[in-house]
Amino acid sequence: MDDDQLLRYSRHVLLDDLGIEGQQRLLDAHVLVVGAGGLGCPAALYLSASGVGQITVVDHDVVDLTNLQRQIAHTTARIGQAKPESLAQAMAEINPGVRVNATCRKADALWLDDVLPQVDVALDCSDNFATRQLLNAACVRHRVPLVSGAAVRLDAQITTYDARCIDSPCYACVFPPEQPPEEVRCATLGVLAPLVGIVGTLQATEALKLIAGLGTSLMGRLQLLDARSLSWTEIRLQRNPQCPVCGTHHRSGVAA
Repeated sequence: MDDDQLLRYSRHVLLDDLGIEGQQRLLDAHVLVVGAGGLGCPAALYLSASGVGQITVVDHDVVDLTNLQRQIAHTTARIGQAKPESLAQAMAEINPGVRVNATCRKADALWLDDVLPQVDVALDCSDNFATRQLLNAACVRHRVPLVSGAAVRLDAQITTYDARCIDSPCYACVFPPEQPPEEVRCATLGVLAPLVGIVGTLQATEALKLIAGLGTSLMGRLQLLDARSLSWTEIRLQRNPQCPVCGTHHRSGVAA
């Protein structure tokens, strides 16, 4: 790190649990953020402010007026702009030293297989079951930790799936792909604006911890937030040995 970086990240360097070595791990890291909306905006802004060296943001949508109630990186002036480009602009204004790859497309399996081998942590900030399953399967194939968040109405959840660990469940263990739930989206059910900020910020926190080797991750623990009472509930998760996604992965001997 040069003198400017030492000054910029001085509050991280002061942390005994992080320090210079931990900050250098962040600077050397590459994080994938799938979704540039309510969750992706705060997550990406904090990742860039924290000094994650390279961040890839992927989304196929454009900014519209209804997004501005909660998607804090976008502005009225950028209505009609591709969301990854709008988010990248906000990230650059916070920290021009971070390399941002703004990708305006859907994150399909082929694209994920191309990108994930270079990624240290992936964040699921999407809003639909199909994308979540695709991203989970790709993270299992490439042994990339996946921080998954969701929020709708006044309810939210967050957990971490880590295919590097043989005991870790994956998203498909908890939400089987052959049993798709009824889609619940903010566009039809609404969402309290700060709730997505809480979850997106926690996703960024988990990503930083995983990169720096800090503390204990949420692997195997699903955190549920009820914003009505601001109360948290924790559910313990277990890997399904017969899971069609990670079951095959572990039986093949790929995971350590």
